[in-house]
Amino acid sequence: MSRSRTIGWVLLLGALAAAGYFGWQKFGAEHPAQTAQKAPARPAVPVKIATAEKADFPVYLTGLGTVQGFNTVLVRTRVDGQINKIDFKEGQFVRQGDTLVEIDPRPFKAALDQATAKKAQDEANLANAKLDLQRFTRLGEFATRQQTDTQRSQVAQLTAQIEADQAAIDNAQTQFDYATVKAPITGVVGLRQVDVGNIVNAATATGIVSIAQIEPITVIFTAPEDQLPEIKAALAASPPEVIAMSTDGKRVLSIGTLALINNQVDVSSGTVRLKAIFDNKDHALWPGQSVSTRLLIKTLKDATVVPDDAVQHGVNGLYAYSVSADNKAELHWIKVSNSIDGRSVVAEGLSPGQQVITAGQYKVQPGALVATAVADAGASKAGQP
Repeated sequence: MSRSRTIGWVLLLGALAAAGYFGWQKFGAEHPAQTAQKAPARPAVPVKIATAEKADFPVYLTGLGTVQGFNTVLVRTRVDGQINKIDFKEGQFVRQGDTLVEIDPRPFKAALDQATAKKAQDEANLANAKLDLQRFTRLGEFATRQQTDTQRSQVAQLTAQIEADQAAIDNAQTQFDYATVKAPITGVVGLRQVDVGNIVNAATATGIVSIAQIEPITVIFTAPEDQLPEIKAALAASPPEVIAMSTDGKRVLSIGTLALINNQVDVSSGTVRLKAIFDNKDHALWPGQSVSTRLLIKTLKDATVVPDDAVQHGVNGLYAYSVSADNKAELHWIKVSNSIDGRSVVAEGLSPGQQVITAGQYKVQPGALVATAVADAGASKAGQP
């Protein structure tokens, strides 16, 4: 009896389970096609885009340089004496001919006065000798020929003596003028080496003060020797532009031109020294200052230019994503020829006018739907001069 009851319960439970399954199939389960229709679509990948531009692209050689004064002079005294006055301040901008130092002029003034007086004495003797010559000449046969010749010689000697006196005066005047030390060039004076009351002499090697000409000013920088042909070609066409920038490359200090290429290559470094000249009216460049340089060697006409952020590095080379008309990502393998200031020249793989992805590429796959936003164009051009 208990066995039959157990079998009955098992059959009842099986019937209930079967009924539940068929009920779920009829009322609870959905068709796979319906499930697919109700599944949410894959969301578009948010990206930023920029337009590949057709533009002229300047090609620069970058390097490091040092600012030097166009001319640098160590001012020295040319006479011996005591300094009575200093007429400049350290760091002052002086013009050529400005008085810098005054040396005690009294010894030189005395020598000048002495030479002047000697000339006056000899001029008086010459005048008297000429009168005697005129008298001997008028006497005719009453004066011997020897007397006349002797007197004529005396006049010639005194004439030559006066010329020597004039030379002595000129020399004394020069020494007197040297007692006032003047600026030989226009520029900025440095730290002075003497004070009022010091005794200076022409043999001293230290000098009085140095002057550096900063208008114009020069920058000496280097370039690799393998770039020499392009640099020489640019210089032959016209003096190429050189941009002097702060060492971090973020700020333009001055714009000048290339003046010369050194006459030999440094064999130890494989570089050649170049010299650029800058007007430097605002004194942005200072002697001894370190700067970064950019030498314009050519300009690529009608190049395809994209932001650096659009260029990606892959195992097979460089690539970039563009956005098609239906907002899908397209992969392009590209070649880049030049890059500077956040912009790159694409030699192969892209065309002007294409929309390239500049941010969000790590989520993008070829053919993926993207939601675009225009990238900030100013960020890629922040460092351009």
